[in-house]
Amino acid sequence: MPYRRRTGQLARIPVVGGLLASLALGPAACAGNEQDTTTITVASVDFTRDMQKLIKDFQRTHPHIRVKFDFLPESVLRNRLPKDVANESGRYDVVSIGPWETPIWASRGWLTRLDALASQGDYDVQDFIPVVRKALSYRNGLYAVPYYGESSFLVYRKDLFAKAGLTMPKRPTWQQVAKMAAKLNDPPNGTAGICLRGGPVWLDLLPLNTVILTFGGRWFDEKWNPQLTSLETKRAVRFYVDLVRSSGESRAFEAGPAQCQATMRQGKAAMLYDATFFAGRLEDPKTSKVAGKLGYAPAPVMRTDSSGWLWTWALAIPITSKHPKAAWDFASWATSKRYLKLYGEKLGWVGVPPGSRLSTYQLPAYKKAAKGFLQPTLNALNAVDLTRPGLHKQPWTGTSYVGIPEYAGLGGRVAKEISAAIAGRQSVDEALQKAQLFANDVVEGGGYKD
Repeated sequence: MPYRRRTGQLARIPVVGGLLASLALGPAACAGNEQDTTTITVASVDFTRDMQKLIKDFQRTHPHIRVKFDFLPESVLRNRLPKDVANESGRYDVVSIGPWETPIWASRGWLTRLDALASQGDYDVQDFIPVVRKALSYRNGLYAVPYYGESSFLVYRKDLFAKAGLTMPKRPTWQQVAKMAAKLNDPPNGTAGICLRGGPVWLDLLPLNTVILTFGGRWFDEKWNPQLTSLETKRAVRFYVDLVRSSGESRAFEAGPAQCQATMRQGKAAMLYDATFFAGRLEDPKTSKVAGKLGYAPAPVMRTDSSGWLWTWALAIPITSKHPKAAWDFASWATSKRYLKLYGEKLGWVGVPPGSRLSTYQLPAYKKAAKGFLQPTLNALNAVDLTRPGLHKQPWTGTSYVGIPEYAGLGGRVAKEISAAIAGRQSVDEALQKAQLFANDVVEGGGYKD
């Protein structure tokens, strides 16, 4: 159940009933509109700019469609898109969203259901990695298509491990990771034992949330009672904060995904626990000092069998799109087998957007370029349990976030408190006491406990 808010819900936007019919009729149904040059606007996250580099391929097969890109930081994108759709401005025809937004927006009637469109031609929706496809669905309907998908794993420097006489376990525990990080931590030479996110925004909580889950903690119980001051959650957060403070990168309280990726790429950390998506960039010899020196292990565990998260940046069509046919033409191109192959040929195989299609992992050129992280990535994705990622049942679907509209605000407030604990400005107990109050305000104000 991804969406339960009972008060203050934004008005549902009625589905445009003629959309599928117009698509089925083809170009003739769009005479005088789609036959002329049509401009669509795509709102997407900054790091998907490669779509723009390859857009000439799309234009060759769709000469009457002009694509205008609006690449934005994640925080700006998440703030702008809901307002645009709720206000029915129709500013964007294609938007980038993830598995947190997809079921919430679908429940509000904000998104075009894509099943019928995705079943046409050779698009092959069954080729999507199953857990990624499931994460972008609502009530058995597909509402977004993945540009890439990710879980999380532990990246480590094989050369530094050999020098220290260490061997990475096949299934590392967090206690083992902490011991290895302490031994590898070398501040005088500018090398942290491990790099972990500690920044003050909610996306920086992704790694910590998997630690909470594998320790047996959680944000809410099945009746929406906040659990941020439970013994298990406290143990998990204390462990994480202590690990970052003792063996983590400098100024970890500011570190987000970009900073952690850069730290590892520059050879300034012995280990990194973060997104599987990073591997392609870490293994690119043009930009990474550690390419070819890395090993990959599953996300560390404590009390669960696995603990990786699931995220995907995907393309969806708001119901307010003024050009839905052209929007689907673009979205299907940018998430197609053709696009992924083109990306490898034009921009380099090691950086091909991972985690979306099974067929990508059968391409000989990609298998060669991604041989170090290909199977670990697939293993991580296949191990994800969207409905019960921790020890307990949860009243929403998702791994490292809470599937309610208020989570972006709640997560941001909690992240600031955890970040302050990492910075030494308060204790973990003080941070979690505040977090508990924030969470309680959300569930009481949203009617979740009725």
